[in-house]
Amino acid sequence: MMNTTCCLTTKDFAFLEVMLERRRAFADPIVHMLEHKLSIADVVPIDSVGPDIVTLNSRVVFGINAGPAETRTLVQNEGCGPVGSSLSVATRRGLCMLGMAQGQTASVEHPDGRLEAIQIKAVLYQPEAARSAVRQKRRVDGRKPYGLTLVYSAAADWRPLGESAGMRQTDEDDPGPSAA
Repeated sequence: MMNTTCCLTTKDFAFLEVMLERRRAFADPIVHMLEHKLSIADVVPIDSVGPDIVTLNSRVVFGINAGPAETRTLVQNEGCGPVGSSLSVATRRGLCMLGMAQGQTASVEHPDGRLEAIQIKAVLYQPEAARSAVRQKRRVDGRKPYGLTLVYSAAADWRPLGESAGMRQTDEDDPGPSAA
């Protein structure tokens, strides 16, 4: 048993589809959860997801079985974040939380039959909401994010390195190991 509703971005949905195909090849026990998650998902464009929805790379405060609150970043795999501060979507807990909304509670069943209730207490950071805030700020004040502007100022007669324009190498010139 898992959550009965979830909202996935098109990017997260595509990631789970690839994950499902890879795990099917190895008869991974998480395959059933992946199939269920994909079948119940409401899929939305990245720029339409609510800021209270757990997406990949979101920083989430959650509780397990009404226990103390934990804070983790939901990542693609364990190697993507500092030890102890991340939770992989390839785990039962991580997969269950993906697509849940703040305040929502869902159950996940472990291989030993034990049920866990997971409640999303807060979404502290969501990359999609952060990008949206930057775009909104840019619209309001008309400036580029962080005040940066890309300027292209190459001369009109610019040529790739070594293509004429005074570059010449003779047989006596040894470019050295840095040229390789």
